[in-house]
Amino acid sequence: MRRVFYGGVIHIRPGGEKAEWILVEDGVVKDYGVGPLPEADEYINIEGGHLYPGFIDCHTHLVRYGLSLFTVDLRGVKSLEELVRRLRAGLDRLYMGWLLGRGWDQDKMVERRYPTKDVLDQVSREVPIYIKRVCGHIAAANSKALELAGIDQDTPDPEGGVIDRDEAGEPTGILRERAMELVEKVLPQPDVEMLMKAAEAGIEDMLSRGVTTAHLVSATPEEWMILEKLNQMGRLRMRVRVYFDYRHLDWLVEKGFKRGYGDDKLRFMGIKIITDGSLGGRTAYLSEPYSDDPSTRGVLIVPFEELRRVVKASFTHGFQLAIHGIGDAAIENIVKAYEEEIGGEVRYRRDRIEHASVLRPDLIERIAELGIAVSTQPQFITSDTWVVDRLGGERARYTYPLGTLARRGVLMGFGSDCPVEIPDPVVGLYAAVTRGRDDGVPLGLLTPEEGLSTVEALRYYTEDAAKLSHDEELIGTLERGKRFDAVLLDRKVERLTDRDILETRVVATFVDGLMMYQRAGG
Repeated sequence: MRRVFYGGVIHIRPGGEKAEWILVEDGVVKDYGVGPLPEADEYINIEGGHLYPGFIDCHTHLVRYGLSLFTVDLRGVKSLEELVRRLRAGLDRLYMGWLLGRGWDQDKMVERRYPTKDVLDQVSREVPIYIKRVCGHIAAANSKALELAGIDQDTPDPEGGVIDRDEAGEPTGILRERAMELVEKVLPQPDVEMLMKAAEAGIEDMLSRGVTTAHLVSATPEEWMILEKLNQMGRLRMRVRVYFDYRHLDWLVEKGFKRGYGDDKLRFMGIKIITDGSLGGRTAYLSEPYSDDPSTRGVLIVPFEELRRVVKASFTHGFQLAIHGIGDAAIENIVKAYEEEIGGEVRYRRDRIEHASVLRPDLIERIAELGIAVSTQPQFITSDTWVVDRLGGERARYTYPLGTLARRGVLMGFGSDCPVEIPDPVVGLYAAVTRGRDDGVPLGLLTPEEGLSTVEALRYYTEDAAKLSHDEELIGTLERGKRFDAVLLDRKVERLTDRDILETRVVATFVDGLMMYQRAGG
């Protein structure tokens, strides 16, 4: 089937060559140009729209995001009272007997305190309640959930986790990092049918936002198997690149996985390691104490020697690495492990740092010199409005320094970390370009020089993002010979430099030349 798209502007790559028409045959770009249209079986008028390469989200928890669409959304709650109200409204749609939610941020509530068990018990003392903070590194549980998990005064902190306690030593219901696993191991586990439903829900949501490829990080064997099943059934409607949680390393070796295993739709890439926590929970591992809480430097989840072991094993087996590092001390460990165990091969393997939040000039230089790729999330810049207070001005100066990383030639790809943020590249573009200055975001006002041009930001969602998963010969631009993964927008994004970016609308999304989403009325 030969299709010609015409009637608007085709952007072959952001800020680059443009065309009046593009010819697609069996999902592959065959030609493009200006002037008379070529012969085709079908002509599709894009009616003045702007056709771009499809967006790539380089850091998602795809299946978990899909599951989150079936729980209570707590993003934007402004008080504990509002949080309780939203949860009570969700009591009529329990998840296998539990009330689950995600998205709260204590620093954006008027009380500026955690929703401890006494707060959640106001919703119910009979129904177990478990809600995750927006970052996913802290959770709150009510008394029933703590009881079912066996968490009491005598329960020790697990390695890599913290159970918050009151002055009497009683658990408050706040669980940090691996302490969350104590509750999660007693949560009813979704069956295969539910996981497939969640994956498809997450994919449909992403397609509506113009995302045509998602990198699934911290994946489990179950998630791989359900995606593989969807692919075999012809129901995997976008591309997925998979990075397994490092604790499944032995399973991957036993099963004979190699980097690139799979096909153009679903492909295994490597290993994800989480070395520290989040800034929001003060569990990101810093070299100096937090400015707004000098009693802590955060939590190191994976000790350096264990990190080295996993890096070496992954290198031995040819697995690409994607390592979570938010605090500068955690990032220093990652860079050191790469230097010592992989060296100059990092540049060719494109081993990654996920987030790369709190950097320092010396770390930026080492990242650039070694050729480490950075997968980061621009929305964190505008969401984490408390960063300057948490870190102090000197450290905040090098927090999400996108402009500096770009000038140093660091390979970057952008993403959302959904369900931490919504997987919406338009919102990410706004954050990368403006850093929230128009909204008075302190980090944006402090570091305007770290804002990107709109063309640069688009590239990190398309052309450069494709390189992070070695996909540059397949996707990322609309050049001849590449798959026609594209997003039709209602305006030319390169011209936008401020809040107008947020007015951009996705009209349609295409994968392999097929329309996977069309805006109502579009």
